[in-house]
Order: sequence, then structure tokens, then C-alpha cells
Amino acid sequence: MDTQPNSSRKSAGSPSTVAAGFVIGILSGVARAGLAAERLLEHAEIATHVLHERSARIPVARYAALYRLINESLDDEGFALFSRPLRRGSFEFLCRAALSAATLEEALERIARFLHVVLDDLEVDLEKSGRAAVIVISEEQPLPVGPAGRVFAFEWLLRMIHGLAAWLVAHPLGLDEVSFPYPPPLHAADYELVFAPRYTFDAPHLEARFPAEWLALPVRRDEAALRSFLVDAPASITTLYRRDRALGLRVREHLRAALPEHLALPAIARRLFLSPRTLHRRLEDEGTSFRAIKDGLRRDLATDWLTKTARPLNRIGADLGFADAAAFYRAFAGWTGSGPREYRKRFRHSTTVPPHPT
Repeated sequence: MDTQPNSSRKSAGSPSTVAAGFVIGILSGVARAGLAAERLLEHAEIATHVLHERSARIPVARYAALYRLINESLDDEGFALFSRPLRRGSFEFLCRAALSAATLEEALERIARFLHVVLDDLEVDLEKSGRAAVIVISEEQPLPVGPAGRVFAFEWLLRMIHGLAAWLVAHPLGLDEVSFPYPPPLHAADYELVFAPRYTFDAPHLEARFPAEWLALPVRRDEAALRSFLVDAPASITTLYRRDRALGLRVREHLRAALPEHLALPAIARRLFLSPRTLHRRLEDEGTSFRAIKDGLRRDLATDWLTKTARPLNRIGADLGFADAAAFYRAFAGWTGSGPREYRKRFRHSTTVPPHPT
């Protein structure tokens, strides 16, 4: 299995554009349904050269238009990627199946059962591994599309499940790590922005990990919220990039610049010329929170420094603003399900670790 950490890969471009690989993937099944990819691209106002220039990028808005156009043209919310179509309305009934669940764990189990009924090709399971919860997607039978379609099928199904889960609990559910059951695609540089800070390839099946404690989060949405949500869904929740929320990014940047000092929400609000109440509300509207942004930043930096450098553990904890090594250990174990020393040993073999400067 390819365990090269994403920290050693070239970063993706601006999240206001989409890599051509995602466009090629979403079009992989349309020929089976008798549609011409070029005609769909023309209607979505996307240049057809993206099918031949793998380094091309297109605007997010055009990608979203293509997403909806394929759904409507095929009457298939699965883009003709699977052995039988997911007729329009499948996503709505999936939402309704999960809406009355009490917790995230129950909602994910219902999502898995629903997908078992409508999908023959991929099987979804929810597992627990130590302090991590794991969404597992396995291929039950070969998908009736080529390699690009197979890649997109896994990408899309994970984004759909993850996006719906986050909406149901009204809480950002950042994934810690994802393994994918295929070789690195040409658009793999975008995976950090799309999925998680760590990802691997050539795994037996897809595994997406997040803190198991989140399984107890209550489902907060109701019928009225669902009616509003379905106006733009499912395209709205499968938007590719997880870090394309402007205010959340600005908060993250201020927190990063201040380390190892901790800035509380009121201090950040002053720097953004907002009241604390307004900052809290606007972050909530973006599907995140001050605490989630702060924890996500510290987690991402910690995993990056543990796998890219030989920086001592106590130095990492201090640079992240933890009062002592024990506090850093507790926080890191809560984020990843393992201690920082164990995490470093697990991934260190997959990257060259430069010496820590004295």
C-alpha cells in the first residue's frame, strides 16, 4: 500500500478551480447511457480540451453546473457509474432515512443500510478501531466503468456520505485520514483540500477515519431544514473543497500566525472587525466553529511536524501552545486515536525526515 504522506506532495491549486481529473471522472459513465461527453461540457460551458489536458482546471461553478446537468439528463444521481441507476429522488430518501436518527452513529448506520439496498457495486460499513470511527467502502463487484470512473465512484460516495453526515449533526466532521483502493490519480495533489490532511493509496478498500467520540453527536436537523437543504442538494454537499470557506480560512490564518500564543474568539473577532457574536454566527453558517478551526489547525500542524521533521515531541507541543507534554498527548490521542510517538513511528518510514535544526 502506498503510504506516502500528503505533506511531501505538491500542494493543489486554488480551491476556486477543479482539477480535470474530477471532470473526467464524473463523465466516465455517460457514454454507457448514450450521451456525448462533449455535448454535456458544451452545455455546462466547459472547454472540451479538459478531456485531453490532464493539468487543466475549471471553475468550481462550471463543475457544479456539470454535476446537475448529468443528474438531470440521465435521471441518475450516480452518473451511470454503477450497474443500476440511482434514480432522481434517491438522495432525498437517503436523507429521510437518516433524519430521524438520534445520533450520528445511528444516522451513519442507516445510510449504510439504505445504500446496501440501492447499490450493488459498493458496500458501506461503519466500524470502530480504538478511538477512531471508520467509514469503510468496499467493492462488492467490479464497477462497469474504466479506472477514472472507478476512482470517481469512490470519491463521490465518500463525499456524499461525509457531507450528509456533517449536515445532519450541524457540526464540521474533519476526517483525520483516508486510504483509497486505487493508485494515486493525476489529481491526487487536490486530495488534501478535498478529503483529509493524510491519505494513502493502493489500500484493500476505502477507509475514512475520524474521532469515535463524534458518533455520539445528536442529529439536529428537522423536516423544515431538510426541505431547504434539498433545494440545492446533493450537489451542494459534494462540493469538492473542504477549505473553501473564506471566514474560516481567515480565522485559521490568524490563529496560525499567533502560535504558540493562544488567541481566544474575542481577540480574533477584534482583528476581523466583528463582534464575537457575529463571528460565532458566521462560522456556524459556514458549517464550522472557532473550536473546530483551532483544533483542526493544531492537529494538522502536529501531524505534519511529526511526519516531516525530527522536531522533538516536547518542542511540538510547546510550539502548538500546549501547557505541557501531557496536555499535548491527550489532545493528539483524541484527534488521531494514538499518541504522538506511536503516530510518528507508524508513518516515519514513508517519508524522509530532515534533522531538526539546533
